[in-house]
Amino acid sequence: MQEMLLLLLVIFMKLLLSLFLETNSYQNGLLWFAFRLVLLGIPNTLNVISNVPFLIVGLIGLVHCYYKNYFKLSLQGELCGWTVFFIGVAAVAFGSSYYHLKPNDARLVWDRLPMTVAFTSIIAIFIIERVDARKGTLSIIPLLLAGIVSILYWRFFDDLRPYGLVQFVPCIAIPVMAILLPPMYTHSTYWLWAAGFYLLAKIEEAADRPIYNLTHHIMSGHTLKHLCAAMVPVFLTLMLAKREIAEERLSLLQMWRISWTKVKGNGTHVENVSCTYSAVPKEES
Repeated sequence: MQEMLLLLLVIFMKLLLSLFLETNSYQNGLLWFAFRLVLLGIPNTLNVISNVPFLIVGLIGLVHCYYKNYFKLSLQGELCGWTVFFIGVAAVAFGSSYYHLKPNDARLVWDRLPMTVAFTSIIAIFIIERVDARKGTLSIIPLLLAGIVSILYWRFFDDLRPYGLVQFVPCIAIPVMAILLPPMYTHSTYWLWAAGFYLLAKIEEAADRPIYNLTHHIMSGHTLKHLCAAMVPVFLTLMLAKREIAEERLSLLQMWRISWTKVKGNGTHVENVSCTYSAVPKEES
């Protein structure tokens, strides 16, 4: 029943986003970022070098996926899912840097492709961990293909809506799934931290020029967007390193309810103190 409600929620979000996302994919004005300085011979310097954290975190995560089972991956398809995710994260460094060296629609394809790989693999990982391991494993390739098709559709038909669904649905679905579905592992709150930093990254992207002006032309919102977005795989890597198999499978919502009940109970608890008095013999004078 819970899985059916979740599926209906995802379908509803897809329909909602398809109504509000504009058909025009990338207006010419959006190709001009606030930071356009050339430093050390690198065009748009900070927007290029701010992609380095993606490469570092992606390689660290990829190595630890295979190093003595450091992440303790136990479910069918988990290794494949996380491998695809960290490859996508590392590839973001190359795709985004290539695009920002000379922004145009042709290069933008290579900027968006690695991000799409990361987004779609995360959805598959969530299905593996919280719904069904076999179905999640089988969904990896179809989800990747759906992401690639969404980019090709945008490129040839100038319609951003399919790509928008691939990018934004996970941003909503993952926190909802993290809260509602009981996890197999501990440290589920790291998913919410990751989602929060990605939301912050999107806000900084939208405020590219205001942030550039606010920092006296030192750093733009798009540069900060790269740094905050890189925190997403950082939190997920920390989660993988710290988590254990949960002894009791409780969703975050259930855990919050239990914690709230305890806090509420402690707040209303009044300790009864009973006092007894003993008779003191009166001394005769």
